[in-house]
Amino acid sequence: MIIITRHNVTDAEIDHIRERIESVGMRTHLSRGEHRTIIGCIGDESLLQEVPLRSLPGVESVTPVLKPYKLASREFAVDRTVVRVGGRDAQASFGGPAITVIAGPCSVESHEMLSTTARLVRAAGATMLRGGAYKPRSSPYAFQGLGAEALRILVDVRAETGMPVVTEVMDTRQVDLVAEHSDMLQVGARNMQNFALLAELGRVRRPVLLKRGLSATIKELLMAAEYIMANGNHDVVLCERGIRTYETATRNTLDIAAIPVLKRETHLPVIVDPSHAGGDAALVAPLAFAAIAAGADGLIVEVHPDPECALSDGDQSLAPPAFATMMQQLHAFAAAAGRSISVAAPAPRAVA
Repeated sequence: MIIITRHNVTDAEIDHIRERIESVGMRTHLSRGEHRTIIGCIGDESLLQEVPLRSLPGVESVTPVLKPYKLASREFAVDRTVVRVGGRDAQASFGGPAITVIAGPCSVESHEMLSTTARLVRAAGATMLRGGAYKPRSSPYAFQGLGAEALRILVDVRAETGMPVVTEVMDTRQVDLVAEHSDMLQVGARNMQNFALLAELGRVRRPVLLKRGLSATIKELLMAAEYIMANGNHDVVLCERGIRTYETATRNTLDIAAIPVLKRETHLPVIVDPSHAGGDAALVAPLAFAAIAAGADGLIVEVHPDPECALSDGDQSLAPPAFATMMQQLHAFAAAAGRSISVAAPAPRAVA
């Protein structure tokens, strides 16, 4: 249930409304806009049956929310959420007018490789750096990532380039360590319904990049986001990365329709992973263009300085020149969608 207040509502009236709702055992969520305020009621709505909500001072209207996801629903927020990454001096954001591009290798292989990649993708226009420290691989014999060593490399390269970093967390036991070393924590497709992990990520104060599961519906993706938000962390960015269908020509099937549907259903930012969707470097740019045209707030792209020698996902990784070409072409699609491409902050000066 949401309560929309009158335009001239006072802070005292808002406090009184929230106190009445919370007095029956429900929780409240406040969303302030320039012209109105929304108070979301979270919990068993039957508890409010005897509360005369419409007669409370400052209340304009009361509307039930029938969707199972509350905090993630479009109705619960006055404006679209903008998720900022990088601390007080945020160097990247998702959900505003500019489109943010995350780029980097599937896995952190060495300091030299990551540093080289970071500098090249930054020069091409990427704002954030990706790199896997812990890798959930289908085969137990495949490269599993460098773990804690990779996290230290990510921190070093962030200091060199000024690029915020995102990396995947796979287990509740890793959350604090990964949060200590990264600016944004990624939940991979295979962990989208790892509810213990989602609840733990609700406890940390780091933005979360939540990827859609291999066979998950849009509703299930939003319910996964709800788990994180219900536990206190509202900085969630959703990622469409392709779903499993009968088609074998691509690694996954990019659900383009999911982008406008999610923009209709939720206030959270939505980005796209064209690399995992296509599974083929030649498909990455066309899928990226389609994502921007459909309304995506950003992209996460795999780039490797030598894809042929990559320890994971080399087939879908762009070489730096191909990534630079794609970034140049992206501007036209962003402009057609009434958007722009985010510009990276100046790189830190080297210490003499």
